[in-house]
Amino acid sequence: MATPAVSHLEKGKGSNGRGEDLSRTHKCGECGKEFRRLSGLKRHMRSYTGKRPLRCEDCSKQYSRLCNLKRHMRTHTGERPYKCDKCSKQFSDQGNMKSHMRTHTDEKPFKCEECGKQFGRMYHLKSHMRTYAGEKPYKCEECSKQFSVLGGLKIHMRTHTGEKPYRCDECSKQFSKMCSLQKHMRTHTGEKPYRCEECGRQFSRLCNLKSHVMTHTGEKPYQCKECSRSFRTSGNLRRHMRTHSD
Repeated sequence: MATPAVSHLEKGKGSNGRGEDLSRTHKCGECGKEFRRLSGLKRHMRSYTGKRPLRCEDCSKQYSRLCNLKRHMRTHTGERPYKCDKCSKQFSDQGNMKSHMRTHTDEKPFKCEECGKQFGRMYHLKSHMRTYAGEKPYKCEECSKQFSVLGGLKIHMRTHTGEKPYRCDECSKQFSKMCSLQKHMRTHTGEKPYRCEECGRQFSRLCNLKSHVMTHTGEKPYQCKECSRSFRTSGNLRRHMRTHSD
């Protein structure tokens, strides 16, 4: 018997050969979402009931859908079946691979309605939106520093634990952040992905490109509070400040 949350549209023609009519639509009475199969609707309904019948045998975490359990199991096995065609980086989840692909295409489909800034990943947009509210829900238990995203807290915790999980395959040097490892790898590969549009000069780090661009624009955003002298980089300002302290 159908639940009150389920309604069926009129049955049409067509069968998959197993007695299931695929042209018949199963509709959720809660949100109106439609499904080709009743099994799909039943899985969807668990999002309302909270039912999670599938359990991981390694850590007992529970899931409502088999695909979610399979994706979780890769955190135990280390399996990464999804591979980027551009740089061969591998991922355990197809969604993460698709998000990564935007780093090559520069696609940014998620847009802030407040300022128009665009992002390649939804969680980056959500993190950005917290800057308007000043919301920082993730707190370090060691020093009480707070963060707007969980990832920021996890990275920060390594300053307390000394953990450096990212290792260079070339020289075995270790890093606490993936982005730091990626920057380091360019010292081995010679890759310079950041290019100046004015003169074509290329750089391995974005901060170096930004500093270089100022040689064209004449911009000097770092100012000495002692003598008001301006500098292109914070490093040059710090070196200058020593002349006042000596």
